[in-house]
Amino acid sequence: MAESNRGGVAVVGVVLLVAAAGGFVYLKQSRERAPAPVELPPESPIATVDVTAEPAHPIEQALGDVAAPEQTAPLPPLAESDAAAIEALLALFGGDAAPAWLVPEFVVQRAVATIDNLPRARVPSNISVVRPLPGALAVEGDGQVRALSAANHARYAPYVQAFEQVDTAALVSSYVRLYPLFQQAYRELGNGDAYFNDRLVEVVDHLLAAPEIGPPVQLVRPKFYWEYREPSLEQMSAGHKLMVRMGPEQSARVKAKLRELRAALAGAQTPAA
Repeated sequence: MAESNRGGVAVVGVVLLVAAAGGFVYLKQSRERAPAPVELPPESPIATVDVTAEPAHPIEQALGDVAAPEQTAPLPPLAESDAAAIEALLALFGGDAAPAWLVPEFVVQRAVATIDNLPRARVPSNISVVRPLPGALAVEGDGQVRALSAANHARYAPYVQAFEQVDTAALVSSYVRLYPLFQQAYRELGNGDAYFNDRLVEVVDHLLAAPEIGPPVQLVRPKFYWEYREPSLEQMSAGHKLMVRMGPEQSARVKAKLRELRAALAGAQTPAA
């Protein structure tokens, strides 16, 4: 089970969905490798996004009673949006350089693709917006059946803490401001009649539905990589495996923040920034 921190846990607030747990997808041990370049489709102007169905969760309602963010400057083209996305992340997290966990190229496009893949079996490494989680997967015991070690939980702690502490209103405000870029990136994945905010709410709901599995989480290694011994766990989505891997206590904390974020994304009132 190659371990990496794909996805959620996330960009400019959304990236947090991907970075929150710092590492998901499948559970294989591997050395950190630089993601392959993203193959992007030809760019279309933001203004030509063509969606025909009514959104289930209109982005205009995402801020509730909070004033919409002011656009002090026009949004850049999607292909030139990395600086704007990183600037928004720095405003949320502080610092003067892109976070070490972030793949700083094609940030919006990678974030959209990562989030879109969380309910699926895996998040391909070449589209992940976050780098592999530092360190190796820790197992305990001996023999053919091992257990996922609680030492792994500490590896996720900084990401979980950052996700908990980020201001929800500021996060959603930043997301709303950049939403045309997210929508365009989602459309260019082949979703021209759908809305990214609706998909994001679906993915949050999927993560909230992750099973609560306490220790021991048993592993086997039939060939080169560790796998969950229980077939139903091995067949879980990338997002659900992430929630299991961070441990029950941290998973509960992430879910609490996700509920707060979901209320904002779905149009409920957001705490004032």
